[in-house]
Amino acid sequence: MTVSAGHSSVLSTLGTPFGIRPPLEAKSPPLTTHNRQIDNIIFDFGDVLFTWSANTGTSISPKTLHSVLRSVTWFEYEKGNLDEDETYRLAAAEFSLDSSELGATFRVARESLQSDPSMITLLHELKGKFNIRLFAMSNISAPDWEVLRHKARPEDWALFERVFTSAAARERKPNLGFFRHVLESAGIDPRRTAFVDDKLENVISARSLGLKGIVFTSFDEVACELRALVRDPVVDGERYLRDHAKEMKSVTSTGHVLEENFVPLLILEATGDPSLVDYIKYPRLSNFFKSEPILTTDTFPCDLDTTSVACTVSDHFSPEVKNDIMNEILTFKNMDGIIQTYFDATRPRIGTFPKNTIPIVCVNVLTFFYSNGRGGELPETFDWVCEVLKNRAYMDGTTYYCGADTFLYFLSRLLSVSIYARQQIGQLFTKRIAEHFGGEGDALALAMRIHAAAVVDLCDSRDYERLRRMQEADGSWPLAWMLKYGASGVVLGNKGLTTAFAVSAMRNYNELERRLRSFE
Repeated sequence: MTVSAGHSSVLSTLGTPFGIRPPLEAKSPPLTTHNRQIDNIIFDFGDVLFTWSANTGTSISPKTLHSVLRSVTWFEYEKGNLDEDETYRLAAAEFSLDSSELGATFRVARESLQSDPSMITLLHELKGKFNIRLFAMSNISAPDWEVLRHKARPEDWALFERVFTSAAARERKPNLGFFRHVLESAGIDPRRTAFVDDKLENVISARSLGLKGIVFTSFDEVACELRALVRDPVVDGERYLRDHAKEMKSVTSTGHVLEENFVPLLILEATGDPSLVDYIKYPRLSNFFKSEPILTTDTFPCDLDTTSVACTVSDHFSPEVKNDIMNEILTFKNMDGIIQTYFDATRPRIGTFPKNTIPIVCVNVLTFFYSNGRGGELPETFDWVCEVLKNRAYMDGTTYYCGADTFLYFLSRLLSVSIYARQQIGQLFTKRIAEHFGGEGDALALAMRIHAAAVVDLCDSRDYERLRRMQEADGSWPLAWMLKYGASGVVLGNKGLTTAFAVSAMRNYNELERRLRSFE
């Protein structure tokens, strides 16, 4: 495709516009997929899968007992270099204790060992539902292991492919040699393996070798992290969208349910699946509301924003109709030559910037024009959007949109269809989106941030991991606010939109990461 006057529409080198995907398949794919992060989990025993009590009722206090457990003598015992009697004798001498009393204390502590039912249930879920390979790795002496192996049912122990003890390996955590022994013996890839332990020093060693280390703090937190790692967020998110097709309504912060056209168009764009949404296919200009307006004026005009998005997403507009709409849009400019918001000649075109000149509306109109080869007809609007980006005027959102990430997301749509826009602001956009990595944001903001970053070949790994952990049990992501009712303070969101954007962002991130890795 030729470029005229420095402006162009979609070029094949930019990839698929807006990340649109083929329609979602009706059948559910298998749960074991390449998009999950791990295939293996290594668990510690003590204070993770099993609990015990240091309150033994003997003369030896819990504090002293823990001191013995942290001694060099005990470490050698766990590595199989000392037998049980010798260990008690040496430890008793070191801490001025009676060796027989110390032995009796440890026997009572052993008897208090019991498996955590919640963790055992989680193991069965990970193995049965997700086909995860499970291993155990523990700093434990041979005599203590003989006791521990009878503290769980045979069917529970059968979940583990192998159990690695420090006594058998003659190494202990956090020594790297023990970890390397486990990885080599099990034949597992550390990058596809999680490690769960209650001691930070052990987790640090695991992470240094490439494992995904998790410090055990509570069952709920660890279960949430592991489920996020073993599930395929894209598959589960798509399943949610299919199960709630045409039922994903927008809601306001005041509890009103809206019948509107704008969000369904965004969901369609993100998924490429028209079976998921309902919207009105207007012959020309589009209106935000599908029926009677809510929380606004009794009559609500068609707007340039919804119309521009409809013309870039829906396939029912002919080239002739699109050009006719663009001709009409060109008649709605203010005195600065900047595009306005509504197809309504009675609304003011001169006045304060926020009232009727909205940066994101301008971006969406530009995307419509550039995708149809007419971007060069809006130079003042393009220049103003560049200034908004340059001077970070978007940081607090705009009159009708929440947050900075929304502006950057919609601007990434423009970059995906226009080489001219990339040439003019691509480098600056890359800097601006990178400024937000790791910053505050709900699920929708993170999804938009990850998507926008991927458009300029940036992998926002920090926010990707945060977004993964936000996915809910049913595969959805939480409701988040995107749109505002002007200055009223009322905001609007859609759980389906958040989910569709999160799925699209994760898919784009995964594809970009694989592509970039292929060049390494």
